[in-house]
Amino acid sequence: MKKLFFSLLCVFIVAGASAQSFNKGDKVLNVGIGLGNSLYNGSGFKTSIPPLSASFEYGVVDHLFDDKSSIGVGGYFGYTSSKYSWGNEYDYKYSSAVVGARGSLHYAFVDKLDTYTGIGLGYNIVSGKSDYKDLGRYSAESSALYWAWYLGARYYFTDSFAGMAEVGYDVAYLTIGVAFKF
Repeated sequence: MKKLFFSLLCVFIVAGASAQSFNKGDKVLNVGIGLGNSLYNGSGFKTSIPPLSASFEYGVVDHLFDDKSSIGVGGYFGYTSSKYSWGNEYDYKYSSAVVGARGSLHYAFVDKLDTYTGIGLGYNIVSGKSDYKDLGRYSAESSALYWAWYLGARYYFTDSFAGMAEVGYDVAYLTIGVAFKF
């Protein structure tokens, strides 16, 4: 996982030349699919729906440290579903919908590359359904606070369209997707 992330980061850095940053007033929508489900993993778990996420970010502060740094805040939504099986006797289906807020510190190292790190805080809405072969079917729901940390990059192919990648502890360990700047 670390090798993949650093390889992607190196490709992004080599592709650029001079700095451009995420600025105050910028509005960006990220849409991605996750690799490595951080909510449901381990022996017996199989992903039914891979981690899907969408986040919206608005630039609120420019030039935090220097002319290459800024801060953005926004909302986050993530969804994933998995199934846990134990032999032929027991199946349990889990799904999670995460709704929350994120804050990011951006720093522009090279042209067309927006690099950032941040934290998120939200609510994880969990539902589950079981199927015991001899005992019948049951369902349950629960919710809890949710936190996340991420390190990301957006490489802009045009002024408003970018490829994005994030690594960290979120709905997925690695998320890849696209970003749209408005």
